[in-house]
Amino acid sequence: MAAPNLKDLEKRMQGALDALKHEFAGLRTGRAHISLLDTVTVESYGASMPLNQVGTVSTPEPRMLSVQVWDKTNVKAVEKGIRNAGLGLNPVVDGAMVRVPIPELTEERRAELAKVAASYGENAKIAIRNVRRHGMDDAKSAEKDGDFSEDDRKKAEDDIQKLTDNYVVKVDEMLSEKQQEIMQV
Repeated sequence: MAAPNLKDLEKRMQGALDALKHEFAGLRTGRAHISLLDTVTVESYGASMPLNQVGTVSTPEPRMLSVQVWDKTNVKAVEKGIRNAGLGLNPVVDGAMVRVPIPELTEERRAELAKVAASYGENAKIAIRNVRRHGMDDAKSAEKDGDFSEDDRKKAEDDIQKLTDNYVVKVDEMLSEKQQEIMQV
């Protein structure tokens, strides 16, 4: 097995940060925005697919999202997907259209969104730690195969841990910023 490549590990950890940014974009702090529904998946045609593959999302009003479902048989699945996404939204079916009124952000709703943000942050940390684990396993395999000395393995593990710590701090900073934004009245 080859030695761990720090650039590759860093790229994969950055991917976890990018995914977190994308998930945070779906947490609304003010007005309705189509990215709010980016994380919604719909059970349709025997598969789980993103909402944007079964309908068109738009914002007809500042506090309303609408989903024009392309296939009328998927309307109930879209409604269920939005309801079960953990965003605290209650969609209303109107023919082939699903309207999603955006509730006023109460203190309780802000706290709920902050918890959702925290769970997204924890998932990103888990992804980063998984990348670290793969890097550590590669270092141990390289030592076992004779490609690395014990000192090289320890140095590689230290470098991987420093990289991991750096990305965990970035996740914590992003989470703190998002929670402050959410809690701002």
